[in-house]
Amino acid sequence: MRLLLVNHYAGSPAHGMEFRPYYLAREWVRQGHEVTIVAASYSHVRAVQPEVAGVPREEIIDGIRYRWLPTPHYAGNGVGRLRNILSFLRQLRADAWRLTRELRPDAVIASSTYPMDIWVAKKLARLAKAKLVYEVHDLWPLSLIELSGMSPHHPFALLCGKAEADAYRDADVVVSMLPCVHEHMASRGLDLRRLRIVPNGFAPEEWQGQASTTRAPLGAALAAHLDTERAAGRVVVGYAGSMGLPNALDVLLDAAARLRDHPISFVLVGSGHEALRLVERAQAEGLSNVRFFAPIPKAQIPTLLAGFDIAYIGWQRTPIYRFGIAPNKLIDYLMAGRAVLHSVEAGNDPVAEAGAGLTVPPEDAEAVAQGLLELAALPAAEREAMGQRGRAFAMAHHAYPVLAARFIEALR
Repeated sequence: MRLLLVNHYAGSPAHGMEFRPYYLAREWVRQGHEVTIVAASYSHVRAVQPEVAGVPREEIIDGIRYRWLPTPHYAGNGVGRLRNILSFLRQLRADAWRLTRELRPDAVIASSTYPMDIWVAKKLARLAKAKLVYEVHDLWPLSLIELSGMSPHHPFALLCGKAEADAYRDADVVVSMLPCVHEHMASRGLDLRRLRIVPNGFAPEEWQGQASTTRAPLGAALAAHLDTERAAGRVVVGYAGSMGLPNALDVLLDAAARLRDHPISFVLVGSGHEALRLVERAQAEGLSNVRFFAPIPKAQIPTLLAGFDIAYIGWQRTPIYRFGIAPNKLIDYLMAGRAVLHSVEAGNDPVAEAGAGLTVPPEDAEAVAQGLLELAALPAAEREAMGQRGRAFAMAHHAYPVLAARFIEALR
């Protein structure tokens, strides 16, 4: 098949996040399909932006054809970001006739976080006589309303709502990363026979050859700290990822305060809007059992996670999670074979499904502390068995070769 994937924020190993479009496209290329990704030249989630000098530029990355459309820089979520979105959509619409004649796609996939790309994707699909696919990352405008407090009557919320309804009406196939969306989408007009669930995933080759002798080494300070804590007989509870309000890391620090007299060490690795405040809070409260470290390269993640006895992931208590969760960091935890302490209330729970650890209520520091004590008291072999169940679950349900094949099957 010839596939045209529209994802405003698409990245690659050379550019950074977001990675899902790259990994799916790479598997499709390996399966013999032709794939073009159209993305904006500037995205706030990328570490490195592609070099685009005012005109569209194309390059081939691992057999995937990328077409970068020049868009203005922005900061935050204000007018600048909206201008960036509109610039991308305007250029893509203007390029529709040439693009479809040149690529002759069999399917056009609208896959940006925001839903307005469905309007341009519909034009591309009509010109190419191709299937129209709408891939759902987040439920907009509902996420904006429930997480950010945006009024349902805000012009941007109304715009997103119109685009969402049009997508459910017009798309031949709707693919959702969130597993519990059926009732919501049906209420917005989707015929559920057109819905497929394809969650987030991982690339198996990034976890192959992860014997202790072949893992990418950690920085000296981080490696030394993990070794010291282990040598002292402490159980290492680790967190790796973004440090923002949705990650509920204050709850973990509250739990650490309760456990300061227990042989448990907390290691948090990452960055984000809340990182500095969390560091200052731990210092002010004298949490000597907590250490923070800067983000590490993606290649070092398996090495880091192998140094944890228990991996922690927490969420805020918010109704939006009733539609399910699909976090990349949790998949990493499962693939690393770590026992997981999951603090969540959601429509699904991969940790419970896999038998890979323990789940406790969100925003409940006492429950987190007790859950960590329970896991820490288990024999190491029992935590290892939990981790291996999690790894098997991830291999069966979240490997990108599996997900890419499932996505293609939905298009046939």
